[in-house]
Amino acid sequence: MVLNYIWVGFFVVAFIVALVKLIFFGDVSVFPEIMNSTFDNAKLGFELSLGLTGVMTLWLGIMKIGEKGGAISYLSRGISPLFNKLFPGIPKNHPVHGSMVMNIAANMLGLDNAATPLGLKAMTELQELNSNKSTASNSMIMFLVLNTSGLTLIPISVMVYRAQLGAADPSDIFLPILLSTFFSTLIGIIAVSIFQKINLWCKEVLFYLGGVTLLISGIIYGFTLLSSEKLSLVSSLTANIILFGIIIVFILLAVKRKINVYDSFIEGAKEGFKVAIKIIPYLVAVLVAIGVFRASGAMDAMIEGLRWLFSSFGSTEFVDALPVAFMKPLSGGGARGLMVDAMNNYGVDSFVGRLACTFQGATDTTFYIIAVYFGSVKIKNTRYAVTAGLLADFAGIIAAIFIAYLFFG
Repeated sequence: MVLNYIWVGFFVVAFIVALVKLIFFGDVSVFPEIMNSTFDNAKLGFELSLGLTGVMTLWLGIMKIGEKGGAISYLSRGISPLFNKLFPGIPKNHPVHGSMVMNIAANMLGLDNAATPLGLKAMTELQELNSNKSTASNSMIMFLVLNTSGLTLIPISVMVYRAQLGAADPSDIFLPILLSTFFSTLIGIIAVSIFQKINLWCKEVLFYLGGVTLLISGIIYGFTLLSSEKLSLVSSLTANIILFGIIIVFILLAVKRKINVYDSFIEGAKEGFKVAIKIIPYLVAVLVAIGVFRASGAMDAMIEGLRWLFSSFGSTEFVDALPVAFMKPLSGGGARGLMVDAMNNYGVDSFVGRLACTFQGATDTTFYIIAVYFGSVKIKNTRYAVTAGLLADFAGIIAAIFIAYLFFG
């Protein structure tokens, strides 16, 4: 529903702006440019979707190996002690712990197909424990914010789009996204814990959150000591070693479980092919709407307004990527289209292109997730879930800007 209004808005605003330019400024080229943009972006969306097939097939094949090899279960066991402290209202050893941990673990690995059913199952089980069936419980809100903060270890879709658009190193945004999404999740947890008066100073929480925060801080500090040339080399090398290491771990886990690795890869790869073909109409629709909005001059006007607003901050190069950040909490498809538009117009390896990718991976579609998850159990009063979710999004956006300047500025 939200994307429907946004999509219509792109066209209506573009038409109004184009009329103003034609009538008051005599710009007779604006409408031909708008129509040309519809054809160009429809072609781009189709070609891009087809080109995604190979890379999407590869990565979903790898993810299926990890899923069958037990990567989710190992990750679940690793983070379960932290979950016991973040959800004090849930009885120990209750089955919902397993569903929640598995959902977050699947999200962290980029396994959306597995994460959503697990998340809906967890919400159903949380509703059974909820004393007020129309109002979100504390546990529900914490679980929702952990989902909306978008914590992910492998930003598959972002890397796939970068590869298709010809990035020199599609994985160079791996570390910036990982760092940004961590800060988003951390602030989300802190915000909900303040609302719910959860003690974050216990040893389990300090071990997990404190330890990871120190590690992330150390990584950021270490990169600030490197020259721009060395930083680019080290971050790219580190990202690719980690990614290939994950692939090897997935394969070895599957071998250990006596899983047929090749057949598992083929099974996942078939899903990847279907996904790539399925997104053609969605990507074309969004890219055409954004192309019309840009060709009319409305996008430039909006960005210049934002640039003026942020002019006191010194460098305003980040402003060109902000539409992705603003769109992401509302619509994942809309944000994806804006990300592709930014890479296409500014360059896939430009600062703006890379920052747009970092924004796309730093948070998740807050309003969509809240609507789907709460709607599945008929929750009407969401209390402070939206507030906490948007605080996490804001933290992810701010972190993404600073980290992008560190890595790519």
